[in-house]
Amino acid sequence: MTVPVNKTLVVVGGGAAGFFCAINAARLRPGLKVFLLEKTNKLLSKVRVSGGGRCNVTHACFDIRELSMRYPRGTHFVRKAFHRFFTENTIEWFAERDVQLKTESDGRMFPVTDNSQTIVECLLREASRYNIDIRLQTTVEALTITENNQFLLRTDKNSSLTADYVCIACGGYPRSSMFDWLRAIGHTIEEPVPSLFTFNVPNHPITALMGVSVPEARVRISGSKLEQTGPVLITHWGFSGPAVLRTSAWGARDLQKMNYHFTCQINWLGDKQEQLLREEFQQYRHERAAQKLVNKNPWQLPQRLWEFMLQQCEITPDTRWADLPAKAQNKLIKELVNSEFNVTGKTTFKEEFVTAGGIKLSEIDPQTMMSRKLPNLFFAGEIMDVDGITGGFNFQHAWTSGWIAANSIAADTDLS
Repeated sequence: MTVPVNKTLVVVGGGAAGFFCAINAARLRPGLKVFLLEKTNKLLSKVRVSGGGRCNVTHACFDIRELSMRYPRGTHFVRKAFHRFFTENTIEWFAERDVQLKTESDGRMFPVTDNSQTIVECLLREASRYNIDIRLQTTVEALTITENNQFLLRTDKNSSLTADYVCIACGGYPRSSMFDWLRAIGHTIEEPVPSLFTFNVPNHPITALMGVSVPEARVRISGSKLEQTGPVLITHWGFSGPAVLRTSAWGARDLQKMNYHFTCQINWLGDKQEQLLREEFQQYRHERAAQKLVNKNPWQLPQRLWEFMLQQCEITPDTRWADLPAKAQNKLIKELVNSEFNVTGKTTFKEEFVTAGGIKLSEIDPQTMMSRKLPNLFFAGEIMDVDGITGGFNFQHAWTSGWIAANSIAADTDLS
């Protein structure tokens, strides 16, 4: 039986966090009128493109402390929030709606269909089931408080909505000025900077190897403590892949201060040290004396990359291991464990851009997602100063914060 409550929730943002808040609030509190406003003409855009169109829903990590360490900004905040809604809750929520998830070798979780449309359709069905009033191409330009302590939202269509509860879930803004309407209601903004981006090395000959991937390489930024190990992909503009993206996430603010001009060091052999490699070279010179270096490398590097390195070290295709000059050997060892590249600029990682920055976390209660400045104002998703590395972590934060906000609104005694 529907309970008439005559209360209204307006959710700003039609992404994962916004949908999760809207759906769960309406589900948990029958009779609550829920509006969802989206500034573009597309819903759930990031859900559609995530994971190459498969949707990386979450990550198969079931230890709260461990998972929270995957967030360069917001570690302590999400750790508290995850006690209320965590990975297993996400899996269960979708399973209850006939969406099964599978785990890949690197821990990423996708729908078994390998199609993001499965997640999109699930969320849209739920929105329809609970009569969410969705309004596209509607941008909120101002948020004020009325005399009777309701919220008044003014939109770009010269119209307005009043609400008893508001959840801001409109994602991260790339420019500081876009947060002005939230500053106007008293919130502090941590300045936005890009996160999860690739490194540009324009005009470097290695870009001719676009498409070549090394499964375990170490990426380090000279003059800093930034360092990550994992897959590296060579692209037509420079470097991408999980190791590069994670480095960009952890170094988002430091790299921005460098104006994205820095030296990137890559150890193509992962964590292998130079001294050990020198010993291996001596061994191979003896064991493979008559073999040509170009035919096969002992470290299973992609052949195109190996040939490129030999060429960079001026080692001819007919050079045998026994005949490798000491000078060329030293140069090759350096190329293998400490290739240096001058990075000049960045490129957004496809459409899966993430922004570091947003609402200052000390102004939000992680147990309720409610503003500490204004009662009944909530936040969910990337609008907060929380961002994770690639691998399903940003979506888990979206589900968690959206659910907590919805649960807090539904549990409000003023609705009774």
